[in-house]
Amino acid sequence: MQSPCEAGSEPAPQSVPHTNGTFCPQSRRRYVLISAILASALGFIDGSVVSIALPAIRADLGASLVDAQWISNAYALTLSALILVGGAAGDRFGMRRAFIAGISFFIATSLLCAFAPNAPFLIGARALQGVGAALMVPGSLAIIAKAYPKAERGRAIGIWAAASALTTALGPVVGGMVLSAFDDSVWRAIFAVNLPLGGLAIFLLIAKVPDDSPAEKRKLDIGGAALATVALGSLAYGLTSGASGAGPVAFIAAGLFALAVFLWWEARAEAPMMKLSLFSIAAFSGANAATFCLYFALSGILFFLPMLLIAGWGVDEAQTGFIFLPLSAAIALLSGFVGRLADRIGPRVPIAGGSLVVALAFAGLALLVGSGIRHFWTGVFPLMVLMGLGMALVVSPLSSAVMTA
Repeated sequence: MQSPCEAGSEPAPQSVPHTNGTFCPQSRRRYVLISAILASALGFIDGSVVSIALPAIRADLGASLVDAQWISNAYALTLSALILVGGAAGDRFGMRRAFIAGISFFIATSLLCAFAPNAPFLIGARALQGVGAALMVPGSLAIIAKAYPKAERGRAIGIWAAASALTTALGPVVGGMVLSAFDDSVWRAIFAVNLPLGGLAIFLLIAKVPDDSPAEKRKLDIGGAALATVALGSLAYGLTSGASGAGPVAFIAAGLFALAVFLWWEARAEAPMMKLSLFSIAAFSGANAATFCLYFALSGILFFLPMLLIAGWGVDEAQTGFIFLPLSAAIALLSGFVGRLADRIGPRVPIAGGSLVVALAFAGLALLVGSGIRHFWTGVFPLMVLMGLGMALVVSPLSSAVMTA
């Protein structure tokens, strides 16, 4: 609870002086942290709960499997293509302004998703939602780093990480319970709940957090972002369209051509969104290649497994929601210890060992499904625990390897 002095006599956010080398005085920093946690919850919950809701979405909208893939892909596509530009926007326009813009656009497009009349409309709305996430996701951690002095930053980021892990773990469980308690149309509530959460974050940022000065007047690489979107979109469509003949091949070829043009553009751009010279560092390239392979496999499992359990095995959504719990819990509980271990012995052993453990979990799931064993608690769930342990060994050392390189 605020004291009368805090509530009534503090100057307006824009006039608060810089404190201790940051743009935000100590009495206002907690609002930055709360806003960042709320925004992170929007992105994390949205991604995981939608995977569980896809069977309900397909049934309610009459969507095909390809439609379901694009309901997931469209969001990931624009987010991944634009996230580097989104991070640069915070430097260009100010972290607080870019963060507010990202949250606002995210919740506006979430409402479009909630009222989608058909699958193509939902796919388009999800693509727009990814644009908002590209501003919001990097902004949540960056604004904490800019608001807190170095001596307090580690604790603030730790609180943010713990809260993010908690929401990621509980979101699918709660979402699964809601989905199993009501009819298929309740999936719309998954998107509608973003309005109060995002609205509270925006209110705190506008009313309680001072504006920050742009870090640098750097240009935004709009051309690179457009080329990346075309390249990734064409490749994804060619690989998932389900059509036969020359159509998919043409899209794949167009995607590869756009990717080549993107690399040419980035090599010559004044302010590239992706510095290609970084890839000349062997450790940087190796860590990113490992990240790509690991998360490529993981994203496939997390897309298809919920639909297999719900639509194929008849497992209810409430039970299916628990498949995400071991991943989130293991990463939250063990990443700190593994990070310290990687500092002492280097990241190579944890990354290799964790990747092997994850591969064993994938193999176990393949054998389980291939042999027709439909046991959730004694089959799928233990293998997801094993996968969570493997990911906990990998996540922190991979980040450390990239940043160190």
